[in-house]
Amino acid sequence: MTGGSGVVVLDNGGGLLKAGFGGDMNPTAVVPNCMAKPPGSKKWLVADQLQAQDVDVTGMTLRRPIDRGYLINQEVQREVWERVIRNLLQVDPNNSSLLLVEPQFNPPALQHATDELVFEELGFKSLCVADAPSLVHLYEASRQPSLFRAQCSLVVDCGFSFTHASPVLQNFTLNYAVRRMDLGGKALTNYLKELISYRSLNVMDETLLIDDAKEKLCFVSLDVPGDLRLARLSSNDNPFRCSYILPDGITYKKGFVKDLDEACRYSSLPANGESVRKDSSDSDRSKFEDKKKPELSQNEFVLTNERFLVPEMLFHPIDLGMNQAGLAECIVRAIQACHPHLQPVLFERIILAGGSTLFPRFTERLEKELRPLVPDDYQVKIIAQEDPILGAWRGGSLLAHRPDFESMCITKSEYEEMGSMRCRRRFFH
Repeated sequence: MTGGSGVVVLDNGGGLLKAGFGGDMNPTAVVPNCMAKPPGSKKWLVADQLQAQDVDVTGMTLRRPIDRGYLINQEVQREVWERVIRNLLQVDPNNSSLLLVEPQFNPPALQHATDELVFEELGFKSLCVADAPSLVHLYEASRQPSLFRAQCSLVVDCGFSFTHASPVLQNFTLNYAVRRMDLGGKALTNYLKELISYRSLNVMDETLLIDDAKEKLCFVSLDVPGDLRLARLSSNDNPFRCSYILPDGITYKKGFVKDLDEACRYSSLPANGESVRKDSSDSDRSKFEDKKKPELSQNEFVLTNERFLVPEMLFHPIDLGMNQAGLAECIVRAIQACHPHLQPVLFERIILAGGSTLFPRFTERLEKELRPLVPDDYQVKIIAQEDPILGAWRGGSLLAHRPDFESMCITKSEYEEMGSMRCRRRFFH
């Protein structure tokens, strides 16, 4: 697929913003949806400028336009959109339509603020708004038509700010059945920051670096008690132990995993969590004991059980003092809120979307947690997307390429004549 439809598709995530053209397979830009200022500098870096190879993200002050899934800073959002639309996409909004992926249950005041930004500040000629679950369903249904003959699915979107389990029927999200957890990638990063700061280095101001460490090193455990026992072993026998090097601002500007082979040792463990320790001879043991504990430099930290305890939040938030149901229970509640005839079909079509579903073993663990909660005569099938971060954007690209797309939009003149609230009725919000 190639672009040129004149429709800009914007998936405005709390962590990453995905932007490109209707009809394209992939977005032109996937950039952080924030601004950041290095220590001692007065210049704010916006979106893609944070991804430059020569930029050291240590100690940066962050400003995000979105908090808990909703727009809280219109000024920062305008700066990010201006950068993406004019510099990266090189588009004149006056001649373009916009398809915007908006958070579910967006309050009217924020819908109005968004419309103001789109029409009055950026000057787009028309706007269409869609929610992520319906677009993810649309994209997966286009890829696997035989699987989606029933025209319904349950989209589990583990995003930056929170997690939604949303039943979708014939490309419409059934809002009355949507269930939400106030947990997402941001909460996981914050928890990892706290664990590292308590155990080794103070990294409470290093959001971007710890985000990177989380994405590269964390995984989902299939046997938490067994893995906790393994995590107590000494360095050589501990399959989870690995180091992450922080930038020093001179030799390297980006953080990185010290030894990738060491970091991947856990993946060779049996799925049932049995220990795979090799029996070492007494002489080997004494040699090991003679060695001094490896000294850590000032700019590195070691992770062991943190690697699986952080994603564990999604499955058992109650263990961390959060009075919320886990992901499996959240899914079951969403499906049980639907008509009984839909329920078995939804359990067979659970689609995973959002960056927090990318942790290794996420799908297997979710299936393991779901099975005891689902009636025995129902099948459970979880569909892991090819790229869960881009699912909603790709669905938007398909929608924007449809011949009847312009009829779904509100135009700038309609907005000026009728105002935001009356125009929005077209989007069934």
